Amino acid sequence: MDDLQTQLFTKLQQKETDMINIRRHFHEHPELSFHETETAKYIADFYEGKDCTIQTNVGGGNGILVDIHGGKKGPVLAIRADFDALPIQEDTGLPFSSKTNGVMHACGHDGHTAYMMILADSLIELKDQLAGTIRVIHQPAEEVPPGGAKGMIEAGCLDGVDHVLGIHVMSMMPLGDVLYHPGSVHTGRATFKVVMHGKGGHGSTPQDANDTIVAASQFVTAVQTIVSRRIDPFDTATVTIGSFDGKGSANVIKDSVTLEGDVRIMKEETRAIVEKEFKQILDGICRTFGISYELDYANDYPVCVNDPKTTEMVAKALNEAQIPEVKQLIECGPQTPSEDFAYYAKERPSCFFFVGAHKEGTPMYPHHHPKFYIDEDCLLIAAKSMGAAVLYYLSEGV
Repeated sequence: MDDLQTQLFTKLQQKETDMINIRRHFHEHPELSFHETETAKYIADFYEGKDCTIQTNVGGGNGILVDIHGGKKGPVLAIRADFDALPIQEDTGLPFSSKTNGVMHACGHDGHTAYMMILADSLIELKDQLAGTIRVIHQPAEEVPPGGAKGMIEAGCLDGVDHVLGIHVMSMMPLGDVLYHPGSVHTGRATFKVVMHGKGGHGSTPQDANDTIVAASQFVTAVQTIVSRRIDPFDTATVTIGSFDGKGSANVIKDSVTLEGDVRIMKEETRAIVEKEFKQILDGICRTFGISYELDYANDYPVCVNDPKTTEMVAKALNEAQIPEVKQLIECGPQTPSEDFAYYAKERPSCFFFVGAHKEGTPMYPHHHPKFYIDEDCLLIAAKSMGAAVLYYLSEGV
């Protein structure tokens, strides 16, 4: 395997400029979730004529599957990269900044897709030496529920697949670090929208009105007691009110207010507790203030759980690979964002791990920020890391 890995790493090194150029193309031309038609076409065109099988429009959308059949029989490993962007106005000043107003690759999915395309291209060139099949999952719509993973799974993207691997580049983690965690690695999520309906009135006669702003304010405060008083202190949960729409005139009591937000949990059993308490508090406050409400409470992405044995395999593969660009291999603990990779992990033993993308001495911005930036050296690290895991898996298994 050492010789095969050397061949793969050499190919990736030689194609690093192509990897960067592809990433920059996607960055300049971002597309929102479920609307990534040109991105999907670019990806499909890249594989045209190569020695692989391609399926497009997977899941009734923009998903793409690429199967690389090795020269020998073996297991089937799926490797996944997402390719949607976000509704954010870019403010990086990069020469390859988004050319689409109000849309930006602010999470690194352009980098995921670029490294995966070049890795797949290199594996295709080495396919006769591989024992097994690699299924490349190019997934749309990670950012918006129900997420692209769910539809692709329903369309059969995991049929015949034994294990699944994925990587996320991380703008807040140091360049050169590769990080992993067995068990629950990403939170599960729910989103909500509450519209409170009261009775409007004049500010000088509040006794004739039922004030939704006061009721909503009480709710914003009270709902935080779910985490502080209903969740085990050793558990993880957050309840965030991200939008409070109560704008009006200074002397007018609003007849309706809209609140929106989300919930994050690290155990699926915690999900039910938060939802029950949330609805109980909302109902009680609205009864107290004599107002009504409409609630849309949607549970979406599950907790993402890395299979311990698969994660151990990835860590062993990376440790043995001795990738020159990797400074540290770190067990990083669970991460608070949510990821629809969780749907793959529910269906097959999986590992979702991380590649640092922040270069020391440069500004650091979080994901989903208008100034979000990844150092492009992380792309080669991601390609080599996933490549090392793929070769180890096909050779040694889990």
